[in-house]
Amino acid sequence: MKIYHNSRCSKSRCALGYLEDEGVAFEVVNYLEETPSKEELRDILKKLGIKAEELIRKGEQDFKDNFKGRSLSEDEWIEAMVNYPKLIERPIIVDGDKAVIGRPPEEVFKLIKK
Repeated sequence: MKIYHNSRCSKSRCALGYLEDEGVAFEVVNYLEETPSKEELRDILKKLGIKAEELIRKGEQDFKDNFKGRSLSEDEWIEAMVNYPKLIERPIIVDGDKAVIGRPPEEVFKLIKK
């Protein structure tokens, strides 16, 4: 299991706490420091079953300054997330071929309680 985590985000910290409390083995990826590649993002999106634009945090200043009102292709949104990782919704928890966005953090239980 892997969690794409931002320690400054309360929802991300909460989801991480659930993983710790359940005693599952997981890897923490501090995605602001270790930005996922385009290929990793495509894989995550496939596991989430969503389009790239649905993974964008539209309240972020980077979005407002650079992308608000623009219509981008799937590849362009993925490129935007690589260049501006703050745009990536968090936390993302991946387990095998499945993934969830931990909003609310209780979504993590969809992967833990299979």
